[in-house]
Amino acid sequence: MKRVFAVFLFFISLVGFAQQSEITLKPEFLRGSNNQYRNFWDVQHYDLTIKPNFEGKSLQGNVIIDLKFNNKDAEFLQLDLQKPMQIDRVEQWDSGKFGKSKPLEINKEYIIEKGDFYFIPLNKITDLKDEIKLKVHFSGKPKIAKQAPWDGGWIFTKDSLDRPWLSLAVQGLGASAWFPCKDYQGDEPDNGANIHVITGKDEVAVANGKLWKSSIKKSNENIYNWEVKNPINTYNITPNIGHYVNFKDEYIGLNGKLDLDYWVLDYNLDKAKKQFQQVPKMLKAFEYWFGAYPFYEDSYKLVETPFLGMEHQSNIAYGNKYQNGYLGMDRSGSGYGNLFDFIIIHESGHEWFGNNITTEQIADMWIHEAFTTYAEALFVEYYYGKEAGNRYVQGYKNLILNDIPLQGKYDVHQEGSGTDMYYKGANVIHTLRQWINDDAKFLDLMRGLNKDFRHKIVTAKEIEDYIAEKTNLDLSAFWEQYIRTTKIPKLVFDEKQKNYRWENAVDGFNMPVKLEDGKWLYPTTEWNSLAKEEKHQNLITDNNFLVESENIKYSN
Repeated sequence: MKRVFAVFLFFISLVGFAQQSEITLKPEFLRGSNNQYRNFWDVQHYDLTIKPNFEGKSLQGNVIIDLKFNNKDAEFLQLDLQKPMQIDRVEQWDSGKFGKSKPLEINKEYIIEKGDFYFIPLNKITDLKDEIKLKVHFSGKPKIAKQAPWDGGWIFTKDSLDRPWLSLAVQGLGASAWFPCKDYQGDEPDNGANIHVITGKDEVAVANGKLWKSSIKKSNENIYNWEVKNPINTYNITPNIGHYVNFKDEYIGLNGKLDLDYWVLDYNLDKAKKQFQQVPKMLKAFEYWFGAYPFYEDSYKLVETPFLGMEHQSNIAYGNKYQNGYLGMDRSGSGYGNLFDFIIIHESGHEWFGNNITTEQIADMWIHEAFTTYAEALFVEYYYGKEAGNRYVQGYKNLILNDIPLQGKYDVHQEGSGTDMYYKGANVIHTLRQWINDDAKFLDLMRGLNKDFRHKIVTAKEIEDYIAEKTNLDLSAFWEQYIRTTKIPKLVFDEKQKNYRWENAVDGFNMPVKLEDGKWLYPTTEWNSLAKEEKHQNLITDNNFLVESENIKYSN
């Protein structure tokens, strides 16, 4: 009788759940926010086993999720898995009893499925200190990328010798495109992840972190086991499968010996050994600007992929065809972009901005891309001088669209401008550097960001406030102008009155600006008078600022 009553109460709770507000159940909210079905639990670790089927373009596997609770009364937990992938069954253990007792199998008919979201009923947690493990079995055909990495998904292709070659890129699309997880950028597994990949007997699997064991499972299969010790965003978790060969190097950096691990298709080994000599140069420059590489325990790795590139933490995807530039092009038009391999430099820069410092939501993704794109210019400056770095970032002005703001919308999984977060974003950081007008202070700022926010989840406001505090500048209107509007401020003059001010600017915008002749003006959105003693050849702004100005010759 007690069992019948308990089942009755359980179904009553399901009915109550299904009748909750339609607003809280909108797919964009479930996908993009830390809602009430996510905010009470924290991922500690993922242990993922995956077996791809090349011919069927399908996957099967399981993931063990270690998690902590801060709400012992929670009844449902949201897991994300995008169609047509599906959850087959779910098992639950108390953390300390994993593998030592029979799990509670959660009957699939009790799991509420709503599109790409599954709501798992939980046993009542009686001790807030308790952790549990969920083992989630899954299978299906994941979304296939048509133009990776821009659209996202799995890639089932063949190399030039007609052999299977598999990879994936799911930034934006999300890791739930292929395995069940908490697909929310604000919750990285505190204790890292293990990735086990089952391959054919002639194939090699490369994933994040370090390879700790490789063994023959059967006569026709291999299993490769990779371990990540640091927190990692789920979209960075990436297995690559192909006919890879490995070569290694090491770099003596700020935190000692860093293992450099390279995996490339067997017929590209000689090309890779030559091209990847740029990695120590990159590390030297970026450790100077940003501090120690953030993941010494997990190594630095490049792995050849059938798409251009992606910043997969300690497992950077490389597909730039062993040439300098961006597929051989200098996108900056400065003459410096063909002096280095764009993918090695840019995607490695994300190890600091994107993987070390990670934004809670993709609405703030501009922080990842603006600072990383500016890192390209800092690399150029480190090796070719400050004027070279200036010319490099100035060249990106020609690619700015000003289509939509850099900041996206919160809680609905929407980023800002997909183009301007790179090119405009880099010029915004460069403009800020001009305002600071102190290279030593700017260097301390770059290093401080990566030290004080090491392995942390951040919001744009936290980064903006930190920079304002460290520079002792009122930057509220600056961020509003450049990040949350598409307006480019314009310096205008009243030649008759000898007045000047900012136009096309938000209220309170008061950034000083340097002119071509090296002198500074201090405009606001109100008219200001040029002092009689000021002498200027012209009133054209320095090109290092992201502003517009009238081309007016003027002299007192």
